[in-house]
Amino acid sequence: MAIDGNIFAGLPNTPLAAEEFTELLAAPNLRIERILSMGQATPANQWYDQHWDEWVILLRGAARLLFEGEAQAQLLGPGDYIYIAAHRRHRVIWTDPQQTTVWLAVHFPSACSFSTGGSM
Repeated sequence: MAIDGNIFAGLPNTPLAAEEFTELLAAPNLRIERILSMGQATPANQWYDQHWDEWVILLRGAARLLFEGEAQAQLLGPGDYIYIAAHRRHRVIWTDPQQTTVWLAVHFPSACSFSTGGSM
């Protein structure tokens, strides 16, 4: 686990063989990780079906995210974020193969109570 650092430090200059996951912070009921992609996608006919909620923001690059039951994938670019509820089946169908896509993912239990938008 990293105590401090830079989210863009150590980005690869060559294609990645697989997505890279780095845990930045972990605590009971919370995990924050950096995900690096470069052309990776979820294997065909496979869906993520997580037991936890996830809030993710794309910081660099581009990706397409498809949710089960939706006809159109969502294009994500720098600054775009999305909340993925537990058991909302989804897959990454494309990430930019020309540059490293940098994601910041926050994982937490689905029983957490929160609100979106507004002030604290």
